[in-house]
Amino acid sequence: MTLASLASSTPDAAGVGIGSLKHSGGPWTNASGTASALRASTEKSRSGLGLGHEGVVSGAAGFASASSLKNILKSWEERLAEVKDECDYLEGALLKVAKEMGETDIGVGKSLKATQAGREHR
Repeated sequence: MTLASLASSTPDAAGVGIGSLKHSGGPWTNASGTASALRASTEKSRSGLGLGHEGVVSGAAGFASASSLKNILKSWEERLAEVKDECDYLEGALLKVAKEMGETDIGVGKSLKATQAGREHR
């Protein structure tokens, strides 16, 4: 998606100018940012979970719960890794939708508001 005013002087193979649109903080862009923040938070939590279990197995040697704790840790690490991976995917996918759906150029929105305001004064 390009706007004529943003097209470069060098057209692509289809004759369309190649330009970049600036994306505003619309809902898809915000959702992408949320996925990114959740990914980072999940990774931090996963790392902290591992650090919190350091020494537990050796300190609980001889207890039946020691192997259970190790299995639980592994299970949670796998789950959190899956959440992190999904958030990583969603971050890019949501940003792509933002671009395709046209969360673009705040100036376009302002110009539309100005046009609407002009009609109301007639």
